[in-house]
Amino acid sequence: MKQQSITFSAVNILLSITAILGNSLIVVALRKESSLHPPSKLLYRCLATTDLLVGLVCQPLYAIYRISLVHEHWSLCRYANYAVFITSYTLCGVSLVTTAAISVDRLLAMLLGLRYKEIVTLRRTYIILAIVWVVCLVAGLFSYLDYRISLWCSFIIIPSCLIISIASYTKIFRALRHHEVQIQDHVQQNPSQTTALNMARYRKAVYNALWVQLALVVCYVPQFTVEIMISLSTKRFSNLFILHGMANVLVFFNSTLNSFLYCWKISEVRRAVKQTIRQAIFYAEG
Repeated sequence: MKQQSITFSAVNILLSITAILGNSLIVVALRKESSLHPPSKLLYRCLATTDLLVGLVCQPLYAIYRISLVHEHWSLCRYANYAVFITSYTLCGVSLVTTAAISVDRLLAMLLGLRYKEIVTLRRTYIILAIVWVVCLVAGLFSYLDYRISLWCSFIIIPSCLIISIASYTKIFRALRHHEVQIQDHVQQNPSQTTALNMARYRKAVYNALWVQLALVVCYVPQFTVEIMISLSTKRFSNLFILHGMANVLVFFNSTLNSFLYCWKISEVRRAVKQTIRQAIFYAEG
């Protein structure tokens, strides 16, 4: 078990470095990028910020917790465990809600048409995200007081976010399919809707958001499953300890994975990242 804790600590330190470097570039690049709609860009910046904080705070604390566990520094182990639980619970909650908000944002872009930029404003997006951060932080603080609270919050927040995302993408893809059928049948399009929304660009934005959503689901579902197994198990097995550690690593890996997805799938972000790297090299050489 000691060797496994050391291994998990080493992996988390490595992922911490990649998450910090990758998401720092993404945050700077998104700040420079001007072609994305500001509220949509803010949602991605929020997600990148949570991933950056995971690398800066959660993963180092988790490594400290594992190392203190190995060396039996119980006081440090206990406080590190407190900090890891609260920060990771808060940041994971913000990530889940933000990804659901991105799917709703893409749906509203289709449904509202010309009214989208009037209704989905930067100010309203800031207010919504501020509420999300406060609620998730309070939930994280209260959840540690009673483990059952964290379980119930998880049972409510995770399925709710998944249902919202699934419903949003289902409606989006049905609408896209209907649009394709209209084109194939040479049905005359509504000029106002054509002006309001570039369907090719919109479809690309939807697929970009979907990739981020799928990455989060793949990385979070094992953790959620293991937590259920632990809560239902009357005994503690070493296999559960290993599975729990692997599930935690996978959750933390999502913070690194997202930065690669942004660069790979979003051409505007990839272009801004390249420009940022070139500027950094230029200043370093100068």
